[in-house]
Amino acid sequence: MFNKSLVSLALGAAITWGAWAQPTTYKVDPSHSSVVFNIRHLVSQVEGRFRDFQGSIDYDQKNPRNSKVSFTVKADSIFTDNDKRDAHLKGDDFFAVDKFPTLTFQSKKVLPRGQNKLDVLGTLTIHGVSKDVMVPVQVLGVGPGFKGEVAGFRSDFTIQRKDFGIVWNSKLDKGGSVLGEDVEIRLLVEAGKE
Repeated sequence: MFNKSLVSLALGAAITWGAWAQPTTYKVDPSHSSVVFNIRHLVSQVEGRFRDFQGSIDYDQKNPRNSKVSFTVKADSIFTDNDKRDAHLKGDDFFAVDKFPTLTFQSKKVLPRGQNKLDVLGTLTIHGVSKDVMVPVQVLGVGPGFKGEVAGFRSDFTIQRKDFGIVWNSKLDKGGSVLGEDVEIRLLVEAGKE
């Protein structure tokens, strides 16, 4: 009798714990999120953004290792506030949006690295080239929103465009090049609980 009660208690606890410990799924809200990049142009920097994207975040506050991220960006939504430059960026010299319509990130592993900070290892695909990258993430918070629970995240990281087959550049007559190789990326994400 005692053993049966103990087994029942253990099973009940396991079921309750399993339900309680599941990650919460949040859907990225594009109207309150941004995907921004910077690249050197001559001696300054040019900023751009992608205006069409979606994503899903399974976030486990108690055990972040159980979390995962999926993110998709429409390549032809690139915007730098210059029509001619945007057309060039959409063409074969850069994103070749007709051949490669999306940029994607799919997490493989999430590692806690301090209070409200995570390292997210995942596969980033740009221009048809997939590379594993480590993306640092700051958890800005989880709390009530207008239509339920929301979560906020921020990430700042740098990639080299040549790693993804985007190699176009132009040399200057007196030395140097028009564009830098490093691309700084900043993600600000607000996501609502599904």
